[in-house]
Amino acid sequence: MIDTHAHIYLEHFNEDRDEVIERALAQGVKKILLPNIDSSSIDSMLDLEEKYPDICYPMMGLHPCSVKEDFEKELELVEEWLNKRKFLAIGEMGTDLYWDKTFWEEQKTAFRIQCDLALKHDLPIVIHCRETIDETIDLVTEYEDKGLKGVFHCFTGSVEQGKKITEMDFYLGLGGVSTFKNGGMDQVIPHLDRSKIILETDSPYLTPAPHRGKRNEPAYTALVADKVADYLGLSKEALDELTTANANALFFPSEK
Repeated sequence: MIDTHAHIYLEHFNEDRDEVIERALAQGVKKILLPNIDSSSIDSMLDLEEKYPDICYPMMGLHPCSVKEDFEKELELVEEWLNKRKFLAIGEMGTDLYWDKTFWEEQKTAFRIQCDLALKHDLPIVIHCRETIDETIDLVTEYEDKGLKGVFHCFTGSVEQGKKITEMDFYLGLGGVSTFKNGGMDQVIPHLDRSKIILETDSPYLTPAPHRGKRNEPAYTALVADKVADYLGLSKEALDELTTANANALFFPSEK
């Protein structure tokens, strides 16, 4: 399995990071993809890649909740890093109206700038869209026919929204919410394009059942996989094979 979205470089894991990775490997999670947040997270993320080069793979981007007055400086740093070395994707980027609506226009500008960087560097984008899924679909639509690719991380939308996303050739990241009793994903996941679903945890956030309320970690990808397999009427092995192939197609196309 591949955990396509985990922030295990954060301080939440300072006491047991090595054990967290060991537990993930023991559950069959072979790769852990690391979305960046902003300039403050780069060093710890790259340190983790250096220690676990064949397991942890970093991305480069600016999270929408870090889009403030100085977002242009932050994006200059993102571009600087992209010109310096290889990253797996542009992310975590996107839009968010849950916490703060102050910088909505700046978020949209930052989104478009990062889409342009993705096209320039031939990388997928990893999209955060909290309470902004329709607005974000519209933003991606601006890039139709330009070859932009990526994933709507933490997808919790409707069947119709999922269809719009996959018809744009984008993927859907399924995580802990898929396991929530009242999350509603049991009514959505069976109708999604199976060739476009990938697994994630968003560690340390959005911990799946039965561990809700505790810190999330990549080993729990297996819990998400169990639930998604159940919804799709697949064996766990078939689901693992499907989602790993999908994640490889998006993030590791040259390894095909």
